[in-house]
Amino acid sequence: METMDDYKDELEASFRTIKEGDIITGTVIGVNEEEVTLDLKYYTQGIIKVEDLSNDPDFNVLEQIHEGDELEATVVREDDGQGNIQLSCKEANEVLAWEKLQQMLEDETTVTVRIKESVPSGVVTYLEGIRAFIPASQISLEYVEDTDAWIGKEIPARVITVDEEHQKLVLSGKVVAREAEVEERNHKISMIVPGSVLEGTVESLQPYGAFVNLGNGLSGLVHISQICERRIKKPSEVLKEGQKVKVKVLNTNDNKISLSMKALEEEMIDTEPVEEIEAYTSTESASTSLGDLLSKFKF
Repeated sequence: METMDDYKDELEASFRTIKEGDIITGTVIGVNEEEVTLDLKYYTQGIIKVEDLSNDPDFNVLEQIHEGDELEATVVREDDGQGNIQLSCKEANEVLAWEKLQQMLEDETTVTVRIKESVPSGVVTYLEGIRAFIPASQISLEYVEDTDAWIGKEIPARVITVDEEHQKLVLSGKVVAREAEVEERNHKISMIVPGSVLEGTVESLQPYGAFVNLGNGLSGLVHISQICERRIKKPSEVLKEGQKVKVKVLNTNDNKISLSMKALEEEMIDTEPVEEIEAYTSTESASTSLGDLLSKFKF
């Protein structure tokens, strides 16, 4: 025997009212090159013309809309002349998109966008159907002069400015790229074992110590107290920029590489008499380059 539950959807549809200006959600039940048909759980269907779907000039309805998708749209007309409700995603997007974009800004959401065109001092893309600007200085880690070369490329980006009042949306790819670079660097550092002996090049001298380039994008600090056995007033007394040195890794705390040259001196004095050092004729190096060390690991 049939019950009221069997007619639940029909009953809800009969009591529901839809009027112009409402933002409603429907399920796609038909797609063609001219329009999209939605099931609104109402006594009639919703129709969205292709030109009312998106502001994105590269939008392709057959590629981007599929049966079963749920779309939010604004009621433009209660009767399009054929008994259907005329809808517009573009109008609904003007209301809903800025809320989504603000949430992306607050959540620091990373999105992938395709660059559509080059404009003075930057490029343009679309996010949530809204035209977005990426300054040339924010496309990548390096400043981009030839913005035309980026047209058509996809990049990960993050929302950095949302201004609905002035219709201003700004994204940054540089922020995401910098975080990825830091993450990769920290991973490399985590692979370095304290106590390892490495080879490097003095890249800069500071009053408090010397920075040594270890290769593979990594540098470490030899504090002035760790440069040599004797007390010195400044690193330049015993080191110069560009000099090749061997260093021992003391620690990698806080993703910073602390090095020592002094520790190698102390080990040599403690373990080998002078005459034995002179007699040592092995052709093998006692140190390891950072490249050799990290080559044993898979990243």
